[in-house]
Amino acid sequence: MELKYKFPNDFWWGSASSGPQSEGTSIDDGKALNIWDYWYEKEPYRFFNEVGPSLTSDFYHKYKQDIKLMKEIGHNSFRFSISWSRLIPTENGKVNEKAKNFYNDVINELLANDIEPFINLYHFDMPLIMQDKGGWESRVVVNEYVKYARVCFELFSDRVKKWFTFNEPVVPVEGGYLYDFHYPNVVDFKRAVQVAYNTTIASAQAIKEFKSLNILNSKIGIILNLTPSYPRSNNPADLKAANIADLLFNRSFLDPCVMGKYPEELIKLVKEHNLLPDMIDRDLQLIKDNVVQFLGVNYYQPRRIKAKAFMPNPESPFMPDNFFDNYEMPGRKMNVSRGWEIYEKGVYDIMINLKDNYGNIESYISENGMGVQNEEQFIKDGMIDDSYRIDFLKGHLTWLHKSMDEGCNVKGYHMWTFIDNWSWSNAYKNRYGFIQLDLKTQKRIPKKSAYWIKEVVKNNGF
Repeated sequence: MELKYKFPNDFWWGSASSGPQSEGTSIDDGKALNIWDYWYEKEPYRFFNEVGPSLTSDFYHKYKQDIKLMKEIGHNSFRFSISWSRLIPTENGKVNEKAKNFYNDVINELLANDIEPFINLYHFDMPLIMQDKGGWESRVVVNEYVKYARVCFELFSDRVKKWFTFNEPVVPVEGGYLYDFHYPNVVDFKRAVQVAYNTTIASAQAIKEFKSLNILNSKIGIILNLTPSYPRSNNPADLKAANIADLLFNRSFLDPCVMGKYPEELIKLVKEHNLLPDMIDRDLQLIKDNVVQFLGVNYYQPRRIKAKAFMPNPESPFMPDNFFDNYEMPGRKMNVSRGWEIYEKGVYDIMINLKDNYGNIESYISENGMGVQNEEQFIKDGMIDDSYRIDFLKGHLTWLHKSMDEGCNVKGYHMWTFIDNWSWSNAYKNRYGFIQLDLKTQKRIPKKSAYWIKEVVKNNGF
């Protein structure tokens, strides 16, 4: 069979998940509360069908079964996260032995199946005891995170060679401090800037710790959801609005983490509106000296922007949206379930930007996928026929391949996610997995896309 798109022999094929979305058993074996456990206890109605974080695919107990399935469908790599509140549940910093054993077992099981573990240290799941100290607004919590990171490196880096400090650090900023879709449900631009800034400091400090340990053949990066900001038109007002959206949502993390410095335009913007964060003298040198060694890129949809049509209400909270309006492009292709636009060329545009403006840093697609509601309606002969997901993957991989042809330093592709998982406040509304999860029986059933990806990996292309 002639392959139209062939990938390098050492390409990373796999999927991604997170601790809080897959482990389940929210308060089990010594795990402490994180902000999701607490928020669900407090306001269960904020979660789809009132389904909280204790009901997941139960990776905590079923990891062997899941890893066997990963192997069967061709994974050579898998990204998951360590739950800070599980590993270090108390303020005294003592490691929870049961959690340590669990993560050791997962890593060993992956390696026994020739699947390389990629570990992410933080995936939106702030321990409640740390949130009570101020969360990412607090430098005390930043220091506690760095201690936690060091513990992880010391426990697991003899076997784990790919590390990430954060997944999508802009999302807790948007959700928790601007748009009210994450706990602590604050709406305050200045506090949001402080949270973003402190998260960048935490990442740089963790990288400094990692480098001090001189771990052989290892690298550490960060995972950013890079959402290209496309202007409605070439009108200067639209171009300016799209540039500001890009500065706030992409470059606020991309530039300091990869280039070691903030964009001048962003500093100017933040200063102008009295939003500058509290800083310590040595911070900017710390950021400069501790850039990431590789980059995970999460991409789901584009951001389309136009100039503001109306002046914001001066009585309203000052928000990023004071600078731009979102734009719904006529004729766009949609994933109706999720309400998101499907724009495959976005992955190419991201990679070309990294090549042209960010030193062609080594990167890979660390999340990309399609959440679909009521997938049971597509069952044929006992299996979900998710041909729409296969088309989605093909489209994105085709553009990714084109970027590689043009010299982009792309090393792999991970889909979100391996098995249908619990999704924050959306719970099980949309399903994303290669594998169907029957929530009642916990049975795992491969979808059509699982068989498709198995062939892709076997042929290293399609």
